[in-house]
Amino acid sequence: MTTHFTSGLTNVTATGSGGKLKLPDPIKFHTQTLDFDKYTAGDWVITTTEAGTGSATEALTSADGGVLLLTNAANNNDFDSLQWAGGTGSTYESYLFDASKDFFFKCRVQINDATQSEMIVGMHIADTTPVAGITDGIYFFKDDASTTVSLVVNKNGTATTTSAGTMADATWTTLGFYYSTKDRKFYIYKDNVLAGTSVNTNAPDDEEICLSFTIQNGEAVVKTMSIDYLSVGKERTAVTEL
Repeated sequence: MTTHFTSGLTNVTATGSGGKLKLPDPIKFHTQTLDFDKYTAGDWVITTTEAGTGSATEALTSADGGVLLLTNAANNNDFDSLQWAGGTGSTYESYLFDASKDFFFKCRVQINDATQSEMIVGMHIADTTPVAGITDGIYFFKDDASTTVSLVVNKNGTATTTSAGTMADATWTTLGFYYSTKDRKFYIYKDNVLAGTSVNTNAPDDEEICLSFTIQNGEAVVKTMSIDYLSVGKERTAVTEL
């Protein structure tokens, strides 16, 4: 049943300059959502490794909802990695974890081979060799020769890793986390079901991070990664009311 608020709904105090508006304060959270109805290569820092012939490609593919498809060449350890740049020409890191501010991330992804591949998707610092070891970030990681996908909370190379479950070949999977300031834990979700929790001990609160994703071959066979959407949001460190 739909609930109707015909007089409006707001999260602004009555004394604030936006207190009379009939909608929530749009700047209370810093948010970014990419639904891939369009893709511009210049919005990303793209790093690839091609061990032999062929090159990785990134392109929109015809699918309901808008999908970005990453395709590696057929060489072992080839990878394709994208990090948000916003058209600046370099990685644009605009999110800083703060233990006193709510934080969320959600994505819907698919890989053609859930075993012989490595996958990263989430938020981390600029890194041209992410599979070799990210030093700071909050991201989902699936290792080669395993179908288990885990949330990694990583600060200065010291990480807390918590399983979110398993992935399957060519099957859409929704992954997400929500950091709650109430108990200072990360709530981990797979396919919109709570899969576990993680402490914030190793949360990267001294490095800005950005949207990032990577697919790496675990054998000399073409591997692909499809992304339906990416969404991230964090309560602003300095909240300014309307």
